[in-house]
Amino acid sequence: MSARSRELLGLIPVSLLVSAGFAAVLLTRTEDVSDATVTYGAAFLGLCIFAHLFIRARLPDADPYLFPLGALLAAFGLVMIYRIDAELAREQAQWFLIALLLFCATIVFLGDHHALERYRYLIAVAAIALLALPRVPLIGSQDNGAFLSVDLGVIRFQPAEFAKIAIIVFLASYLRDTRDVLVRARQGPLSLPHQALLVALPAAAVLVLVLAFDLGIAATVLLAVFTLSLVAVLRERPSLKHFGPLLLIWGLAMLMLLFIRDLGSSVMFFGAFLALLYVATARLSVIGVGATMFLGGSIYFANTVDHVQKRIDVWQNPFDPVLYDQVGGSFQIAQSMFAQADGGLFGRGFGQALLENDILPAADTDLIYAVIANELGLFGAAGLMLVFLLFAARGFKTALMASDDFSKLLAAGLTAVLALQVFVIVGGVTKVIPLTGVTLPFVSYGGSSIVANMVLLALLLIVSASARREHARSGQGGLV
Repeated sequence: MSARSRELLGLIPVSLLVSAGFAAVLLTRTEDVSDATVTYGAAFLGLCIFAHLFIRARLPDADPYLFPLGALLAAFGLVMIYRIDAELAREQAQWFLIALLLFCATIVFLGDHHALERYRYLIAVAAIALLALPRVPLIGSQDNGAFLSVDLGVIRFQPAEFAKIAIIVFLASYLRDTRDVLVRARQGPLSLPHQALLVALPAAAVLVLVLAFDLGIAATVLLAVFTLSLVAVLRERPSLKHFGPLLLIWGLAMLMLLFIRDLGSSVMFFGAFLALLYVATARLSVIGVGATMFLGGSIYFANTVDHVQKRIDVWQNPFDPVLYDQVGGSFQIAQSMFAQADGGLFGRGFGQALLENDILPAADTDLIYAVIANELGLFGAAGLMLVFLLFAARGFKTALMASDDFSKLLAAGLTAVLALQVFVIVGGVTKVIPLTGVTLPFVSYGGSSIVANMVLLALLLIVSASARREHARSGQGGLV
């Protein structure tokens, strides 16, 4: 069976999910399933087949599973949003149609993804401008203490959703040019006495700092890992000027904590950068320096910036009565934990989650995973996570198959940033990390999210088409 035939076959369960999902929701409301449920499924299948035919014509060698997996996630999200609010589901369906058109437009007008390399600095400036937009007077909008949205009157969107793609494109292009410089020693190795001195002096400095400031175990380990990683980097004596983007991205991530107060986007962007840096250099020491710098900066701001400190307090003590009753306190995360516990293994069933009177706030956006866990149980939520894992696996497979460095880095970066976004929101809802205001890709309600992620999917398909075509020409086999 050809790749495109497998893609078409994979879209059939998606339409069945839409029909069955809408039928299940209607049963909980009216005890009568109308013919409209079949219409919904047929309409969604029609849109997906249109996209399939478009991919078949423009990208015949593209990965056969990425689009069906993305469509499955979007269909699941549409059903859950319809269960929460039928009007929101109608709006989400409209945004899905717009996203599908932009998905096709990306494939048509981009053509060759290598063209993005020529505009990397312009793309980087655009990414920074997008991140700063929510703090622009008159158009910037504040949500739960964080500046996430831009309100232009006729349209409201979250610039960070689009900035994540632009940042990945810039980093993939920059690291393609500098990866060799970052891993190759600029000069010959240090002599043994100098190497001993390079290790002894930082070790002594760490010991002095630990004793002088009476650092705890966590701070001591963080400082030791940072020092060890830095020594490993300096031991090779690379060209330090090429580490400028590391410091720039670290600075931007810290700035986002202060400027737009968005902890989730900070983790997502910096985590994707570290993933790209590891793919480009295969050096854990470089990752160690970057990760410990970010963690250290986060700890500092958590102890000095009220907004960040409040997020940490809410995360650590969600059931504290004082925090629970505060405006913007722990009510949201506490209710999320209650809802997930109430769902058990198999869930309470469609329509059984208590959403009235904001018992489960932001159910269509931030806490949609809690609604899923409550109504479908742990098994249903785990099934959703499995689909995301399969999507990430296909994205990383595309990166492995790519023949040039830019394609590898772009596919790996796009996949990593989407996977990290899933971790940030699901980790926040399940109290693994502090809860932040990012959306669950393809599933949560929001025009910005579905549009940006469909563009991301289009870029992945473009890269995969090129990679699979080159792979088939080389006769290496193993093409699935």
